[in-house]
Amino acid sequence: MTVALVTHQAPGDTFWDTVRKGAEAAAAKDNIKLVYSADPNAGNQANLVQNAIDQKVDGIAVTLAKPDALKGVIGKAEKAGIPVVGLNSGLSEWKQLNLLEFFGQDESVAGEAFGKKLNEVGAKNVLCVMQEQGNVGLTQRCDGVAKTFEGKVDPQNVNGTDMPAVKSTITAKLKQDPSIDYVVTLGAPFALTAVQSVADAGSKAKVATFDLNKDLIKAIKAGDIQFAVDQQPYLQGYLAVDGLWLYKNNGNYSGGGEQPVLTGPAFVDKSNVDRIGEFAAKGTR
Repeated sequence: MTVALVTHQAPGDTFWDTVRKGAEAAAAKDNIKLVYSADPNAGNQANLVQNAIDQKVDGIAVTLAKPDALKGVIGKAEKAGIPVVGLNSGLSEWKQLNLLEFFGQDESVAGEAFGKKLNEVGAKNVLCVMQEQGNVGLTQRCDGVAKTFEGKVDPQNVNGTDMPAVKSTITAKLKQDPSIDYVVTLGAPFALTAVQSVADAGSKAKVATFDLNKDLIKAIKAGDIQFAVDQQPYLQGYLAVDGLWLYKNNGNYSGGGEQPVLTGPAFVDKSNVDRIGEFAAKGTR
């Protein structure tokens, strides 16, 4: 059995290494040949899905950061009799696109939980840094924060593929508005950059983030990052590939084809970071 995993990974975004490790673990267990490809440009990602269809793979796992661009090619996979599952991005669109199942985090729910957490820690003025404009999942995160947070939320778009520019933009915003007391990033690498920006700006703002990696675990232990929301990317990759195997070999639908399988949100802070850190060190959390 051959499965294509097609994501919107941007070059250098280590989050997707963890998704891929989970997918590879499931593939090894199930004796599946896994073909991985990625492109942050939605049109190019659609072309990668078309390539998978042309190769006559047995199943496709795809992220739906920009679902409208993928609607047509997913329809082609369906006509070709290739089952398609969604993961990570596109929870609100997967059923509309007739995907078999979906594995990921409800980004709106995660954002709302994040906003409540900010209330608990006494935040008043938050900068929400969005690293990819037009990504529906990232928009839902910031919108979710704004829905439950009782203070001010200032969304800020940055180019996530240019980290020096991300750093300078955050630094400039912190200098411009000294009342910002929390910087919220939507990915682990950007949180670590935000810590540098806080120092460069001479700001007293604290940093919290969505998503994890092993360097972020160290930053939470050191107190540089206050907390993170873990959506368990390893689990997303693993379940997506395993789900396709189960469908082919036993006709199973995770969630019965009606409900997504949620992999988050879960908060990681100083209270539980040591336990999670054991797995992050292996690159699986």
